[in-house]
Amino acid sequence: MLKDSDRIFQNIYGIKGDDLETARSIGDWKDTKDILAKGRDWVIEEVKTSGLRGRGGAGFGTGLKWSFMPKEGDRPQFLVINADEGEPGTCKDREILRNEPHKLIEGALIAGFAMGAHASYIYIRGEFYHEAVALQKAIDEAYAAGLLGEEACGSGWKMDVYVHRGMGAYVCGEEGALIQSLEGKKGQPRLKPPFPAGVGLYGCPTTVNNVESIAVVPTICRRGGEWFGALGKPNNTGTKLMCVSGHVNNPCTFEEEMGVPLKEMIEKHCGGVVGGWDNLLGIIPGGCSVPVMTKEMCDVATMDYDNLREHGSGLGTAAVIVMNKQTDIIYAIARLSKFYAHESCGQCTPCREGTGWISRMMDRMVIGNATIEEIDMLENVTRQIEGNTICALGDAAAWPIQGLIRHFRPLIEQRIADYQAAKNAAA
Repeated sequence: MLKDSDRIFQNIYGIKGDDLETARSIGDWKDTKDILAKGRDWVIEEVKTSGLRGRGGAGFGTGLKWSFMPKEGDRPQFLVINADEGEPGTCKDREILRNEPHKLIEGALIAGFAMGAHASYIYIRGEFYHEAVALQKAIDEAYAAGLLGEEACGSGWKMDVYVHRGMGAYVCGEEGALIQSLEGKKGQPRLKPPFPAGVGLYGCPTTVNNVESIAVVPTICRRGGEWFGALGKPNNTGTKLMCVSGHVNNPCTFEEEMGVPLKEMIEKHCGGVVGGWDNLLGIIPGGCSVPVMTKEMCDVATMDYDNLREHGSGLGTAAVIVMNKQTDIIYAIARLSKFYAHESCGQCTPCREGTGWISRMMDRMVIGNATIEEIDMLENVTRQIEGNTICALGDAAAWPIQGLIRHFRPLIEQRIADYQAAKNAAA
């Protein structure tokens, strides 16, 4: 378990306040000028040494991603911070925006400097009204204190940070659709290549990073990449904000070391499962886009990319959704299917047609108005969607269904049998 001295987010519940003075009292904006004086390459190497992987779900190496940006060029370069956070069950970035916004702003300065960007756009979900207000207030404080602007922290580096409020489209969490939306266009994913590091915002080199990925950078630079890399497990280093919702006694967001046992984490931070651990039915460990895991898997699973992949699921955003045995899991997954059908942008045929078909089929599965053969048909359709779309929304729609069928097929078959029996009895 993570020591208090190793926690990056010292005020994630906002108990101490969200102003600049409070931020400085917990270590933000400390020696920032000295960090920038060490140069762009030093910052990137420290982030690489830390082993930091993107905290938005994909888990790509953050330092490696920054190194793709051109060292020189005649075009402006941009840092775009993804604060859209539209996935059901995921509520970690909004805590940073609301309670520790200065960590994000300082991170934007250091990350922008490292990749040669003089401007950063924070694309925030439109429904996050209070978070947007807190973030803008913090940016104004940073400008007033000379931490941003023409001479950011007195370093000689010009850095501007802007807040851009989105319109609540889940697909705009995908970097290509996010850039399209920033440019005032319809938020639809872009084909790759070209990648944003070559042709991004306004046709210029751009890096898109998650809020948490950027917010931890100042602490990594202050304490050293080796310190961060020593936490967690190999290839799964550092700390991670995790949020747990559903059937636990204390739903919450907290910071933990990567690789923490799932069961131990729920017992310690969340007061256990409602009805006790033996009352657990299943857990979705990484936001609603990854497959559900059974209790037997949860007994031994750890919260890291590799272990959860071995269990046929994924870490994603580390947004844990707990379901006990009082849950109608078929209905729960059907509700997720409805979400993905609603949020599909319609650009790719497999996703546009498939997500709607899946949702309608799942509505039938909920009441059992189906045949056993249609279970296989449903699974087969998800395979045709998975991997055949421009962005990962198609995969996100397919995986929860696949997990349901893989682990809870007997429940679906029993639901169908019960429906047929009731129908025959009525006849």
